[in-house]
Amino acid sequence: MLIGNMLNAPKDRLLTLAAAIELLHTATLVHDDLIDGSLLRRGMPTLNSRWSPGATVLTGDFLFARAAKLAAETESIPVMKIFSRTLTTIVNGEINQLLGSHCLANRDDYFQRIYAKTASLFETSAWAAALISQTDDTVIENMKQYGLEIGTAFQIIDDILDFTGEQVTVGKPVGSDLRQGLITLPTLYYFEENPSHPDVHAILEGNCPQDEETLQRLIECIRQSNAIEKAYSDAKQFVQRGLERMRQLAVSSERLALEDLANYIIQRRI
Repeated sequence: MLIGNMLNAPKDRLLTLAAAIELLHTATLVHDDLIDGSLLRRGMPTLNSRWSPGATVLTGDFLFARAAKLAAETESIPVMKIFSRTLTTIVNGEINQLLGSHCLANRDDYFQRIYAKTASLFETSAWAAALISQTDDTVIENMKQYGLEIGTAFQIIDDILDFTGEQVTVGKPVGSDLRQGLITLPTLYYFEENPSHPDVHAILEGNCPQDEETLQRLIECIRQSNAIEKAYSDAKQFVQRGLERMRQLAVSSERLALEDLANYIIQRRI
């Protein structure tokens, strides 16, 4: 909404687009919570904590369908193409995360995964709003990159909070990603600095930790290391690149709000 208002997008099409994006986002959260077994989402009970798996899946599917219908109502072929591509990217990312090899300590794999999981949706939100506005290709590209950069930062911060947050608030155990065999940026930094640590060495050899004692030991080591700060520094760099894209536009209340939004991403705490 901020980007569209800043670029003078038609209000009715912009609102329809925003609703489509939000329904798409909500659908991904419904499925994500079910797959992860999360009982809380931002302190509130998830659908799967109250409903059967079948009912939860069908609710997510319904939201996906409604989101696609709204995207079509923007009457923009480019937006519909981007929307369908993003939906494919998100679902494919979930399938790869669920069925792919676990405990892969690979930076490229990590950034591909968080693009599919989160950054692609931010990118689409910013990109599509610019596409339905009366603006040039340079501005459209800047908005697309702004969304991509801050979306990547958002997921990095989420991965940091997985180690630094409290279970009662997050709704899942501390270090939940590592427990699922997902190697996130803080873990990658810890591995790079401690390759000879027995627990790290075992994972690098392809052996996911199975027992609770090993997991707790590794999680605490990561929490106490400078890996958290290094990952946080990367998130700040992504936000800064997003801000550089935004600052190429004329100053407006919407632009300033979008800059505040980018900065908020790296200030989040749980």
